[in-house]
Amino acid sequence: MISRLTPLSDVLAMVDLRVKAVTPRTLDVAAAAGRALAVDAMAAPRPTAPLALIDGWALASDATLGAAAHNPLPLVHPPQRIEAGQPLPPDADSVAPFHAVKSANGLAEALATINPGDGVLQPGGDSDPLIPLRRAGERMRMMDLAAFAAAGVSRIAVREPRIRVLPLRGSTIIAAAARLLAQDVERRGGAAKLDEPGRDLGTVLASETADAIVVIGGTGSGRNDTCVHTMARDSELAVHGMAIAPGETAALGFAGSRPLLLLPGRLDAALAVWLMVGRRIQDRLAGIPGGERQLSEPLTLSRKLSSTVGLCEIVPVRRIQNSVEPLASKYLPLSALTRSDGWILIPAECDGYDEGATVQVRPWP
Repeated sequence: MISRLTPLSDVLAMVDLRVKAVTPRTLDVAAAAGRALAVDAMAAPRPTAPLALIDGWALASDATLGAAAHNPLPLVHPPQRIEAGQPLPPDADSVAPFHAVKSANGLAEALATINPGDGVLQPGGDSDPLIPLRRAGERMRMMDLAAFAAAGVSRIAVREPRIRVLPLRGSTIIAAAARLLAQDVERRGGAAKLDEPGRDLGTVLASETADAIVVIGGTGSGRNDTCVHTMARDSELAVHGMAIAPGETAALGFAGSRPLLLLPGRLDAALAVWLMVGRRIQDRLAGIPGGERQLSEPLTLSRKLSSTVGLCEIVPVRRIQNSVEPLASKYLPLSALTRSDGWILIPAECDGYDEGATVQVRPWP
């Protein structure tokens, strides 16, 4: 039985204290999407000499000072035509667009003033060996993979948590929740192992080598809800009952240093606890300090929304122009989840939001 609901802040403090980063591994850059860097990623200086950024005329900028379309200036030294990516000639410090220089019969005139460095990629402009491309604890985005490859970085050290997702029973709801969580683990840089439903938790605990285990179902007080008892018997039960709505029956434990997260067998409750606690566990395993910052969009609430002080509540919302409408609270029907455009968080110390309040809307997995 749950005697008290542990505040979310206490649960997250326990996760931050006890969950340690996994051992790094080295991957090809192309295979590192979503993975968190284990060390700062550095690159050799690029370029090593000034390069043209545009097609145009390589010239000394001071020779164009005061030039304009109505005041063309003759260029004593005819500029050299250059293409993007080519090194600048020694006597040039800028590249002028073709239309800024008039050239005919071996004579050239500047039709515009060109500033020093215009149209030029300076040495180290793409990558400076003193400035990391990305820092340890940051996740690799698809854009990063392209930039790393362009900078000549082929392999990097990352942390890739192995997380086992165990649906305790074979119901369609639990199976759907398990697939969703496993996909989110993979998308956020982990390696998910999705079990077949019905595996015995005690057997899994005895043989598992993953970095964390997420169990879905069996956290309540029903006759078949035994996973909390199994965790208490075979490992360490740290928390049973979290002040998260939905998701109050969730549990957190440890098998040695390995975290075990037990989620309720409802899609809405399993999703809510995963968003608030499961992702934090994965972030800590990946070496992301304090958890990854969640991007959100500030929008206005279309009507008053009440909540229970002491409970951290997740509410699905639907966007209507520049405002959002709450669709459900406490229990989140499947139709509310599918109709929503994201979710908002009501902190435990808050009794809700007034109509017109600014709220931060976060995307679903």
